Amino acid sequence: MGTAQPLPIRVPVGEGSQRWTSRTVQRRVLLVVHNVTSAGRLSDLLPLFHDDFRVQLLVTSTGSSAFQGGLRELFADLELPVLPWEQALSTPVDLAISASFGGELAQIPGNLSVMSHGVGYTKRLHEPRATSHEPRATSHEPTFGLSPEWLLAEGKPFVDGLVLSHPEQLERLTRVCPEAVPSAVLAGDPCFDRMLAARPHRDRFRRALGVRRGQRLVVLNSTWNPEGLFGSGGGQDVLPGLLPRLAAELPADEYRLAAVLHPNVWHGHGPGQIRAWLDRARRGGLNLIDPVHAWRQALLAADLVLGDFGAVTYYAAALGTPVLLAADGKGKLDPEAPLAGFVRHAPRLDPNAPLRPRMEQVLSAHRPDAAAADFVTSDPGRSAALLRRHFYTLMELPEPEAPASLEPLPLPPYDPPKLTAPLRVRTRVQGPEIAIERSAEHPYDHSGTYASHLAVHEDTRHAGDLELADVITRDGRPDDPRLGGPDRWTEEVLRLHPHCAAAVYVTGPDTCTVRTREHGVFRLTGDVGAGADADPAAYASSLYTWLAHGGTVPERGVTLRMRTAAGTHPFTATASSGRTGSLTERRPHNAAADPPGMSGADARQG
Repeated sequence: MGTAQPLPIRVPVGEGSQRWTSRTVQRRVLLVVHNVTSAGRLSDLLPLFHDDFRVQLLVTSTGSSAFQGGLRELFADLELPVLPWEQALSTPVDLAISASFGGELAQIPGNLSVMSHGVGYTKRLHEPRATSHEPRATSHEPTFGLSPEWLLAEGKPFVDGLVLSHPEQLERLTRVCPEAVPSAVLAGDPCFDRMLAARPHRDRFRRALGVRRGQRLVVLNSTWNPEGLFGSGGGQDVLPGLLPRLAAELPADEYRLAAVLHPNVWHGHGPGQIRAWLDRARRGGLNLIDPVHAWRQALLAADLVLGDFGAVTYYAAALGTPVLLAADGKGKLDPEAPLAGFVRHAPRLDPNAPLRPRMEQVLSAHRPDAAAADFVTSDPGRSAALLRRHFYTLMELPEPEAPASLEPLPLPPYDPPKLTAPLRVRTRVQGPEIAIERSAEHPYDHSGTYASHLAVHEDTRHAGDLELADVITRDGRPDDPRLGGPDRWTEEVLRLHPHCAAAVYVTGPDTCTVRTREHGVFRLTGDVGAGADADPAAYASSLYTWLAHGGTVPERGVTLRMRTAAGTHPFTATASSGRTGSLTERRPHNAAADPPGMSGADARQG
């Protein structure tokens, strides 16, 4: 049996709709969705019709995209009447807006405006959309949305308004399809305008991701394509080997990692599969960014984008963010498009060379790419006014009196990383200052005069990690009844794991409780006023090392300084009255006790 076709809706359009609708409107606007990617761009436009009681918004899906995942959830978020595609083709509208050329757009009964869902029109697409007409015979590879194969039906333009963001697109259009030039409209880029307007909130977006002061946020970005960063084509499969090297070479307290994947990657393979593939990286601190609602905020928060030939990487360059290309997609771009020129000259990442020196070189030598910013839009900040004027002109309706505006980018939920992978901690004590470096993988340059130990989160995937841990951590509210509070939890941990030297309960962004076997219980607090902004578990590892080197905490407490490559973080350690009892005896990890000055992690790592 075939899949049942969705039934036509009856309100606010459809058979007998006049009987059921509460309001009569003057115009109907149909949003034509190809996939989640194009829907994201259409959602940018919704505020242009807000507060206009004359207009009814409708939405439909062409069903022509191979990527149908996520549309049901997206339509539920929009909360607009959804027309089945067959009904949309038989329902007159005053304006239809699409952010893709997929589907039988020429058959929509109403004025049609089409805009790009990326950064202009840049990519070649070898097969034109399925239509009832034969495509024009040409020797060139057509550019999606900017060639006769996509703009003409039966030899004639079928788009009433072709929205362009920059005159260079008009120049290319004039060369390849002059018949479509009369319908072209320069109206800026609403996606980029929303990012420009949100730039003052960069620090908030960073804090939402849990990025600490002094840390560098590296955003991995991939378009959908076998030759993209996430893809396994293009002659090499970079990502599986790159992720553990990033975790090993970039210290956790200096660098943070996040991934922005194209919605077609996300929904093509399935969010669950993406999380499964990236599980190890996520346990090591990688943030997976919502590909619809939060990718722009992550881009604004980034210090460096490790990307490819997709629009998001180009947007990053246009924002002035340093970019390293790990995939260039040769042959996938229109060679005359600005994005292609950017890809030809952007810094490259050699996945086989040391990563940290290359990233630091790009960061130190970076100069914002003025050309990228110039070619994204010729009218920065004006897309709302230009697009609304265009849409209302096509509807033959006077614009509302209120100025046109776009929705500000929302502040994403607080989503700090949860590092449950074992952390290799290297430390060096110099008086009250403790230098520390933590890595979720074995550090590549594990040498020098550092002591080391192993810190493991209680929620680690492999229970055996806890049997090797020098320090066991977890985070939670101090009044969480399941854990019994910091004192009870730390006592239980040391009882359950006789080899563990310290248990750490992180109670807030700057505080934790530490119970040691030999020195008692301590409350640690980062001195925020003095510039401290670090993971409290790192404070605990610093204290553990300092005590092991003969340090003592007087009754009034002590202020120590933890130093990472990202900065110096003062914190206070105050002795608590928590009980130690029989917990003072620590069993060695093996039959022989660790050598003096060497932790269990040192002994295991040789």
